[in-house]
Amino acid sequence: MPKIRTTRTKRPPEGFDEIEPTLEEFARKMKDVENEPHEGKRVVESTWPVFRIHHQRSRYIYDLFYKRKAISRDLYDYLLKNKFADANLIAKWKKPGFEKLCCLRCIQPRDTSFGTTCICRVPKEKLPEGKKVECVHCGCRGCASGD
Repeated sequence: MPKIRTTRTKRPPEGFDEIEPTLEEFARKMKDVENEPHEGKRVVESTWPVFRIHHQRSRYIYDLFYKRKAISRDLYDYLLKNKFADANLIAKWKKPGFEKLCCLRCIQPRDTSFGTTCICRVPKEKLPEGKKVECVHCGCRGCASGD
């Protein structure tokens, strides 16, 4: 969660005012998801919307800086430093084969039974026909780069 700005904190770089409404919208969505009741859901299912919003917010900042080149390096560093985006996830997106990665838990072998990556990382053409794929960690339905 980003820190609260006070009079003693450093002023955000130029251009922050343009993207601040979108970031506030993501924060509002995150708060709504955290406060929503989770009765009747599995324990892991209740965290899936949080992972999705986290991914969307990080992808938004990644696209602004790397794809559209709409924000400066100073603003990008400020956003990462203040945890508006996940720096480790963005670092993975820059590597070949991880362009569509949904979350970092899907590539950690220690979180799986057989020491491999998550099922959502398997390309769709290598899965049996009609098999429903849903990640246990974040609810992703396929984030392999070959899809």
